[in-house]
Amino acid sequence: MSRIEDYALLGDLQTAALVGRDGSIDWLCLPQFDSPSCFAALLGTPDHGRWRLAPEDAGECTSRRYLPDTLVLETTWETDDGAVRLIDFMPPRDDVVDIIRIVEGLRGEVAMEMDLALRFDYGHVVPWVRRRGRVLHAIAGPDAAYLSTEAPLRGHDFRTRSSFTVREGERVPFVLTWRPSHEPYMPRPDPEASLNRTVSFWEEWSRRCAVSGMYRDAVVRSLITLKALTFEPTGAIVAAATTSLPESIGHERNWDYRYCWLRDATLTLQPILATGYTDEAVAWREWLLRAVAGDPADLQIMYSITGKRRLPEATLDWLPGYENSAPVRTGNAAAGQLQLDVWGEVLDVLALTRNSLGSDDAWDLQTALMDHLATAWRQPDNSLWEMRGPRRHFTHSKVMAWVAADRMVKGITDSGLKGPLERWRGVRDEIREDVLANGLDPTGTHFVQSYGSTEVDAALLLIPRVGFLPYDDPRVVGTVEAVQQELSVDGFLLRYRTSSGADGLAGDEGVFLACSFWLVTALVGIGRAEEGRKIFERLISLRNDVGLLSEEYDPNENRQLGNTPQAFSHFGLINAAMALELGTPSSDEPLAGA
Repeated sequence: MSRIEDYALLGDLQTAALVGRDGSIDWLCLPQFDSPSCFAALLGTPDHGRWRLAPEDAGECTSRRYLPDTLVLETTWETDDGAVRLIDFMPPRDDVVDIIRIVEGLRGEVAMEMDLALRFDYGHVVPWVRRRGRVLHAIAGPDAAYLSTEAPLRGHDFRTRSSFTVREGERVPFVLTWRPSHEPYMPRPDPEASLNRTVSFWEEWSRRCAVSGMYRDAVVRSLITLKALTFEPTGAIVAAATTSLPESIGHERNWDYRYCWLRDATLTLQPILATGYTDEAVAWREWLLRAVAGDPADLQIMYSITGKRRLPEATLDWLPGYENSAPVRTGNAAAGQLQLDVWGEVLDVLALTRNSLGSDDAWDLQTALMDHLATAWRQPDNSLWEMRGPRRHFTHSKVMAWVAADRMVKGITDSGLKGPLERWRGVRDEIREDVLANGLDPTGTHFVQSYGSTEVDAALLLIPRVGFLPYDDPRVVGTVEAVQQELSVDGFLLRYRTSSGADGLAGDEGVFLACSFWLVTALVGIGRAEEGRKIFERLISLRNDVGLLSEEYDPNENRQLGNTPQAFSHFGLINAAMALELGTPSSDEPLAGA
């Protein structure tokens, strides 16, 4: 089985595929990110679905890359008989889904082989397959897939295979198309024309990026990754393209990340706005407003890409899991948790868009959210880390409740909006006093994870970033130092120490990449920028060969862990790069030239 970092991402702005260094597409959900998969070898075996295209008897490729500023992947093999390149891409979605693979002969003659095993419903359903001319038709229930190619095809053991030779200068395309099974198959555009259209789309999109400086390439690749994780019809951004990739190999910390977390709003919109992508920011804001509409007491921490609230968690027992890390889950029970920080993140991001985009049409919604939080902030919760143990009074959650009140007060004082100014000022002051009285270590030198605890967690690094205290406050400096001392593993950060048992789960996990990027930003803020730069450059060296990061990293085994590619990690990368370029943790301005 390929390592998590062996996978590159393909996408059409509505779903995504993962392709390994061996030329195998091992994960693809159709027609949307959160739909059942048709390739699930990532969480099982090739018999659970994959599409491999590579030289005969070849292993991993010699090299691969994305075409500059695009999501078009080139994979190259050098063999004894010649050299061949595989061009993989998904054109931006029209009315159906296409995934296109073009085999290009570079030198000599290379014998190629293709193995296509379509398995709908997460590897559970084998479709009925038949040939009509040069097109293979595969149908099962609501799903229909069509493979079009000039290469010879043969059926064997419920799979479709092909053997052919490609010579220098030849190009052999394969087009796999999905559409609902009740709709007729329609011939697709020429693959070469689709390639040109896809390259042009990504190049034009990347040119809009208002970024320069020594980290531009890393920032642009992260922005392209975030764009690829966007569900264009609604503007939502999924946390990752996958489900159930383990945070600890062989254990139960396996979650479905193909949904949209509200806290991602702040961390998404800051880099997106700062790098010039206002259209994406507006689309995300509109998704957010639709998703959270309703009773403020019913605000969830996450929603589906279309804004659905019900995300029931289930296990797929026929899939053994990545490297036997069971269970494989769909849905996410954390959607029903109480996480008070989301009220702060929502109100913070709406204040940001009001200031950046000049829109205040959501003030009534914000007022309703604040009125609910004015009393609800006193409750214990599950924290942003979605602890499945007993609820506690988490310091970060209380700080974000303060953020909510602070942004609402400023909406009145700075923007002239109407509201109960003195009441919200009173709530803001009360929360601040509560945090300073209960959220500090008994020595008063640094903040702790929860009231009455002596543990720390990496979320405390966000206290100065949201404006609760300035970076030069001794308690902030002490917190950065305490977090770095207590949670550092090989220079990177854990979220928290799992050994305390507070999260109610067995097993450990790797260092959390987003938290490590937060440390970079915090070090810049307290005047230790060069130390932060060294950590940042080590962090970006953990990216795979095409610039992608998953959620976590195992420094002992030198491998990525968790769902991939992880939006949280790429948000953190962009914000840390901005802090280093600007010399300040602020992310409200575009990067200046180095």
